[in-house]
Amino acid sequence: MTQSSNPLKQFFRQPAIHLRLPSQSEFWPEGSLNYPATKELPVYPMTAIDEITYRTPDTLYNGQAVINVIQSCIPDIRNAWQMPVVDLNAVLVAIRIASYGHSMEIMSTCPECNTDSEYSLDLRTVLDKLKSGDFHQEIKHGDLSIAFRPMTYENQNTSNQNQFEQQKRIQVVQTSDLSDAEKIAELNTSLKTITELTMEALKWSIASIRTPHALVTEPEHIHEFINNCDRSLFNTIKNHIVSLRQDSEIQPLDMECAECHHKYSQQLTMDQASFFADAS
Repeated sequence: MTQSSNPLKQFFRQPAIHLRLPSQSEFWPEGSLNYPATKELPVYPMTAIDEITYRTPDTLYNGQAVINVIQSCIPDIRNAWQMPVVDLNAVLVAIRIASYGHSMEIMSTCPECNTDSEYSLDLRTVLDKLKSGDFHQEIKHGDLSIAFRPMTYENQNTSNQNQFEQQKRIQVVQTSDLSDAEKIAELNTSLKTITELTMEALKWSIASIRTPHALVTEPEHIHEFINNCDRSLFNTIKNHIVSLRQDSEIQPLDMECAECHHKYSQQLTMDQASFFADAS
């Protein structure tokens, strides 16, 4: 028996907005994104299941909630784990706009008079300002040419989880009953691990290193190079990667206190749980 088409299908959710990715689809691995000829991705509102997913702490912590919601609301994104992080903020802002509208209420405390006020933020202006850094700019160092790429969401999520675990470990050690010598040993171990995680993140941000005789793309070789290059070159690489990351971040909001009219800047929090929490 042939199953008939659902007569309610015409009433399913429809795209609310269309999104142009800051990366313009560059750096997405083959098969991870269906990029339309219009260069605009249809963005659907979140479903009730998506909202429940965002309220599940375990899936938020390991990143699976973010993946599930992104692929539900933007079906053309087929593997959000492989999404370059330069597109992450734009994708999340677009999903929030599609789900709850472009207006978002935020709280702000004036640093001058300590007055708490509520402001209405138009997320369309935030979305319009998001961009990608210039990853085509290489660093030249003697005979070396170093090319860069954005980390994937999977790389960043893993790095963030590991960093969080080490920070928790440091807090536990500091308030533990261990002797001073034992605390110092534990803290040194955690700090060494954090340094190694920083090296790992830098590795995933380097696409290749060209020498006069080879083009090196293997992550393990790049990791070994980062650990063994001189301090000056290491700092140059690190500062360049930090600059690229900052170029794709949401810029601080320009605020003016309603009470004393003091002007100041405030960062918009993009923590997934809180970013969507006040929209329900």
